[in-house]
Amino acid sequence: MQYLFDLPFAQWLGFLSFALGISTFYQKDDRKLKLVMLVFQLNNVLHFYLLGSDISAISTLLSFLRTATAIRTSSKIAATIFIIVSVALGLWIANGPLDLLPILGSILGTIAVFLLKGIQMRIAFIVGAMCWLANNIIVGSIGGSLLEATLLTVNLFTIMRLYRNNKKIELDN
Repeated sequence: MQYLFDLPFAQWLGFLSFALGISTFYQKDDRKLKLVMLVFQLNNVLHFYLLGSDISAISTLLSFLRTATAIRTSSKIAATIFIIVSVALGLWIANGPLDLLPILGSILGTIAVFLLKGIQMRIAFIVGAMCWLANNIIVGSIGGSLLEATLLTVNLFTIMRLYRNNKKIELDN
């Protein structure tokens, strides 16, 4: 128990991200999901920066900007710009292939929030979560690792809820 109190502030921010992330992906409404995601991503920028993972912090900052933009538009042009910027910054900053994991996760998130909806969006988030889980383990983010492992389950649960809702609507019509 004493170990928990000895954790650095960066790890506590990771635990806050854990709570915010679960709240984000539990949302059935796509707009609410994106709004809660903004708070989650802002917290993660600081978390990764304090952990010393510049590429994770930059990738998360791009994700924050992308999500803010995606609330207002679902433009394919905007999605393409964010993907190009993510790839360019990732290749410029990356020190090795494993540094590209958060970039890939960010790209999948970009595709999800701009171009997909409902179940398809959450499937893209699942694949992105696998990239972020590997990254978080590598950079030592305890809360982030717990979050991504949990988000895989939460997203699957939400997909099942959405699927049941869609089936119910079909039966009612």
